[in-house]
Amino acid sequence: MDLRQLKFFLGVASCESFTKAAEQLNIAQPALSIAIKKLEEELDVLLFNRRDRKISLTAEGETLLLHAQGILQGVSNAQQEIADLRGLLKGEVRVGLTPMLSSFFFPKIIASFKQKHPGLKISISGDSAWSIQRKIESGGLDIGVIAGDVPEGLDSHRLLREEIVACVHPGHPLAGRKKAALRELLGGPLIHYQEGYHLRELIDELCAREGIVPAVAAESNLYSLIRSLVKEKLGLAFFLKMVVARDAEVAALSCEPPLFMDLHIAWKKNSYLSRANRAFVDFLIQELDEYYLLTQVAGTFPLP
Repeated sequence: MDLRQLKFFLGVASCESFTKAAEQLNIAQPALSIAIKKLEEELDVLLFNRRDRKISLTAEGETLLLHAQGILQGVSNAQQEIADLRGLLKGEVRVGLTPMLSSFFFPKIIASFKQKHPGLKISISGDSAWSIQRKIESGGLDIGVIAGDVPEGLDSHRLLREEIVACVHPGHPLAGRKKAALRELLGGPLIHYQEGYHLRELIDELCAREGIVPAVAAESNLYSLIRSLVKEKLGLAFFLKMVVARDAEVAALSCEPPLFMDLHIAWKKNSYLSRANRAFVDFLIQELDEYYLLTQVAGTFPLP
């Protein structure tokens, strides 16, 4: 048994298909089938049930799956730790960011981090907080920003708790007010985020609680587009307060009762976090601590 065989085995188990696994592993399907057959012969067991073109793990296959995942993860951790001995001259940070945050202060944070560690490569994946969470859990991402409660399978550090505000165009009847009842805010045309976004789920839950069917004028996963549609008087939208605090082209008002969102930088529990990723996490925490110190001194939300 070798690592290549285990990788092939995990590929078929994940895809539940030799054809799909062969495509993902970039090998010919006959070669993959032969490799799995040899592994079964070596172990003297049947790893997959092959019935009516459907593939499923046998009891022996389930047992191997648990061990194979641990073996490959251990090899990956060992390789990463050895690479880390060279210091932070080389390495890669793979981080997932939500569109709203990535548009606001992360460009400066990333640029400052790159200046401090020019040898590190930074790969950024933009997605919803929910998708980022799933990718971290599956190993598709090393670290990322997630919202709400942190699941048991992840370790995290809370970055901030931010108020959620409603935004309208400056000529809107609500524009001159500092706050409004949630029921009043949810009753008008709404520019919504797409399903899978934490802010979308939160607003949908509030509508259900109030017995309101939201009148969705448009929906998107693009923060900049939603802001522009508010400006064009298409409807009301919800944003993090710090994103629109100094935006003169939209009017922001607090919800009554107030709404907040908790944001965390998270990574997979019991998984090795490389020095490059740890350096980015530490840098991010430091930058946000300094950012909020400025907000307390200035009494407002300074642009980063």
